[in-house]
Amino acid sequence: MKVVTTIAELKHYVHQAKKEQKSIGLVPTMGYLHDGHLTLARTAKAENDIVIMSIFVNPTQFGPNEDFESYPRDLPRDTELAKSAGVDLIFAPSVEEMYPSDGGIKLVAGRQSTILCGASRPGHFDGVVQVVAKLFHLAEPTRAYFGQKDAQQVAIIETMVRDFNFPLEITTIPIVREEDGLAKSSRNVYLSEQERAEAPAIFAALNLAKAHFLQTKNAEEAIALAEKHITENTAGRIDYLQFLSYPDLAVVTPQTEKFLLAVAVYVGKTRLIDNLIFSLKGE
Repeated sequence: MKVVTTIAELKHYVHQAKKEQKSIGLVPTMGYLHDGHLTLARTAKAENDIVIMSIFVNPTQFGPNEDFESYPRDLPRDTELAKSAGVDLIFAPSVEEMYPSDGGIKLVAGRQSTILCGASRPGHFDGVVQVVAKLFHLAEPTRAYFGQKDAQQVAIIETMVRDFNFPLEITTIPIVREEDGLAKSSRNVYLSEQERAEAPAIFAALNLAKAHFLQTKNAEEAIALAEKHITENTAGRIDYLQFLSYPDLAVVTPQTEKFLLAVAVYVGKTRLIDNLIFSLKGE
């Protein structure tokens, strides 16, 4: 496995792969890898000739009061984990390498970015589509792999790929969880012992809401049930808890066939997100 830090090195590697007609799987990450990332990498390895993983904490998707500076970073650890999952190349650029200039042209994520996480993080998804678009151009992947935990992000990226004719496939992998149901996240390391004990109540609340909705078709009651469970079983503060159609992230109607039940909760100072995506049959 190779580790490169410059765009020139990455482009040389991609050029050789394309010359040999090899398929490329791209796994974009911000590092501090966990089992969710490694599942993406292993899936990419099974479906492509080579796997490129980017490790880049992207400053343009962090707000002024967010955790960019304190976001966990450990490239030597990540390198060993990525190697164990079959990654062939790590692209780990500096901020200066990724953003050497700014000509003023911006990508705007659009309507899908104004709700859920986007409502409390203005500009966040503009930064996401900026860095993802750059990575797609640089790595030229056959397929790119994302986790369902960031369901809103995946929906926005799928829309960008569709509407701007990016020549690749987007593959979404189900959320990887701890044994008690908590969605795996690099930010889980911020939780205190008590907060970590309370955090699984978030996933339990989503399951309660899903079961109630499938039985009653009453979204408001389902949301209220989930809110009650989180409030009674954690000291957390709910940022949002919403029922939407998926992947368009619009208001649920009687014609909706696929649903997104999404939540964000501040547990202490740590913002945890989770979601369920399901059909009327519960699948």
